[in-house]
Amino acid sequence: MNMRTPLKNVRRLGSAKEGADHFWMQRVTAVANLFLGLYLVWLIASLAGADYAAVKTALANPINTVLLMLLIVSSTIHMRLGMQVIVEDYITGEGAKIICLLANNFFAILVAAVSVWAILKLSFGS
Repeated sequence: MNMRTPLKNVRRLGSAKEGADHFWMQRVTAVANLFLGLYLVWLIASLAGADYAAVKTALANPINTVLLMLLIVSSTIHMRLGMQVIVEDYITGEGAKIICLLANNFFAILVAAVSVWAILKLSFGS
């Protein structure tokens, strides 16, 4: 029994071999965001009502800095992948799709870079 459509038989196009990677990266970043997000909620709750010096000391801890940067990187990757799916599914024009995908990538890089810079600035005490 042949499950191919007549159009697929004519074009002889197979799988792009990219869907599984995208799917798994979305799931891995979702799980990472779950645990790192819970850590962030705990960190914020533990610093609630603290003065500036206490917050600065907590953020100067390398473990806190690294975990916050991991959260930023994981979140921006997850955001980029999710928006990529939305653009690919709902933008019909090829030119508009390419522009939106480029803007999505640049925006994710910008958000990650500015956020990591802010964490490092707080961590190193500027």
